[in-house]
Amino acid sequence: MVNRVNRRGFLTRTTAVAAGIAAGSGVQAARAAEAVAPAAATGAAPANARKFQVGTVTYNLGNKMKLDDLIAACEKSGFMAVELRTTHAHGVEPSMDAGQRKAVRDRFAKSKVKLFGLGSVCEFHSEKAEVVKANIETCKQFIELAADVGAVGVKVRPNGLPKSVPVEDTLKQIGHALQECGKHAEKHKVEIHVEVHGGGSSHPPHMRTMMDVAAHPLVGVTWNSNDTDLKDGKITEYFHLLAKYIKNVHMRDLFVNYPFSELFTLLKSIGYDRYTLAEVPESSDPVRVMQYYRKLWDVLSA
Repeated sequence: MVNRVNRRGFLTRTTAVAAGIAAGSGVQAARAAEAVAPAAATGAAPANARKFQVGTVTYNLGNKMKLDDLIAACEKSGFMAVELRTTHAHGVEPSMDAGQRKAVRDRFAKSKVKLFGLGSVCEFHSEKAEVVKANIETCKQFIELAADVGAVGVKVRPNGLPKSVPVEDTLKQIGHALQECGKHAEKHKVEIHVEVHGGGSSHPPHMRTMMDVAAHPLVGVTWNSNDTDLKDGKITEYFHLLAKYIKNVHMRDLFVNYPFSELFTLLKSIGYDRYTLAEVPESSDPVRVMQYYRKLWDVLSA
């Protein structure tokens, strides 16, 4: 279900978060200011400076934009990367011919925006072997598309755990499917980004089992900023469980009750140098929402 955020609502919530940082989380804000100020004065980056940048997923926000409009919105808002969701208005799909694929690659090459990923809906948890096989073949098509258009990776996902099959069997099945996709990705120098997603399947220990079974260097996880990441109110334990596999990060609205400051600190601690992609509700004024998001992201991730 899509939640719509208008400009006033987003501004109100963003202001509230900023006020919370200034008041209830004053230590965090002060430390952020201390980290940034010396760098500005001396020209040197602080030791714990972030290496990652902000981008967006087009699942909701941007889903109705043509490719040129999407890239222009990202450039205007300071968003440095995109993950293009399948079936949406930008139309980057496996059905594209060679000329169309080259046009997409060339368009991104002329922009400041990185085509980081293709957001497929390929999933490998079904109890039906023919469904799993069909999804693997579709994933291979997205891998080839990603190579042609210059994307770093293809996002896939588990989307639940069938009740009719033992959990461990499903986890191994997903892992083996990911391994097959990884081997195809290796031929095309593309990564597989497995979203931490789905009822039960998003449990970080289950995701770790999938990754261990897949055992392929080009298969990793997309940290998805889920409530199920928390254990005893923190994400530290589950983050470290998956840390060596993290190749991508999805964010949510920054005013939700999720420890984003902790996430940013942990990402810095492992030297994460890619993107945190905003997966937020669509808006009638997407550029303004993106600009507000970027400003708040700058504060929280400093």
